[in-house]
Amino acid sequence: MSILFKIVSAAHIGLFHLTGGRVGSTMRGQRILLLTTTGSRSGEPRTVPVMQFEFDGKRYVVGSAGGSPQDPAWIKNLRKTPEVQVELRGEKYRARASILTGEARSEVFEKITQRAPMFARYEKRAAGREIPVVQLTRS
Repeated sequence: MSILFKIVSAAHIGLFHLTGGRVGSTMRGQRILLLTTTGSRSGEPRTVPVMQFEFDGKRYVVGSAGGSPQDPAWIKNLRKTPEVQVELRGEKYRARASILTGEARSEVFEKITQRAPMFARYEKRAAGREIPVVQLTRS
């Protein structure tokens, strides 16, 4: 992860917490959540801001890393420990993260790209990596 990305993420998270989510809860017209995973090597909590999407009462996030050929670190973290914390404006809860596969992943990714077309561009840029779509189910 680049130092610039770390700085921007830390500022985003700080503003979100400082304002109770009044600042930092949307990006490009989409809602943002703070996702806290457990570091796969460190065992320490790791928090990242990610766009979230809701369809049929289910919440999803996308591991795009802006089209990088590698998955973002938070995907690696939840593969090892799928128990996560979700923080939205005015709400915080524990959840289980499940990476979708096959037809389920394709259907949700299609809906996501209709709302946020940049994710289709990110997948093309990802050098053959299928961008993970993660369902977050409240524990």
